[in-house]
Amino acid sequence: MLKARFGDAVVELQSEGFSPAFVVVAPAAVRDVARFLADDPALSFDSLMSLSGVDYKDRLAVAYHLHSLAHRHAVGLKAFLPTESPELPTVDDVWPAANFHEREAFDLFGIVFTGSKDLRRILLPEDWEGHPLRKDYKYPDFYHGIKV
Repeated sequence: MLKARFGDAVVELQSEGFSPAFVVVAPAAVRDVARFLADDPALSFDSLMSLSGVDYKDRLAVAYHLHSLAHRHAVGLKAFLPTESPELPTVDDVWPAANFHEREAFDLFGIVFTGSKDLRRILLPEDWEGHPLRKDYKYPDFYHGIKV
C-alpha cells in the first residue's frame, strides 16, 4: 500500500527481527507518509507511542512507533540521516505529542526537525555544547566551572 502510493520514497521493509515491522522511508517523505498513516481510515495510526533518535556511528536514524487504537495494530516508521546536518520535516502537526519527542532527539542527537512549532532543548541547558547521545560526543570536563 505505501510502496504503491509513495514509490521510491519507501526504501525498505524491516520485518525480520522487528516487532512491529519498520517501514524505512526517505527523510524528505517522512511527513507525507506520517500524514497518510494517520489519516487513512484503513490504517488510522492515531497514536505516536514514541519517537527516538538512534546513532549507528556511520549514520543517524529517527524511529517512530505508531499504534492504531481503532484497529489495534502497530507499525514502525524509520528514516536514516547523515551524521552531518541530520534534518527531517516535523510531524508535530500530525501527532502533537511529537513535539516533546522531537525536542529530545534534537537535544540529545542534534537532529533538526524543520517546521517544528518549538524546537529547543528540553533536557539540557540552552548553552550546553553538543549532543551527548551521539557516539562521537566528547564530554566536557567542566560546565560553568563545575566538574562534569
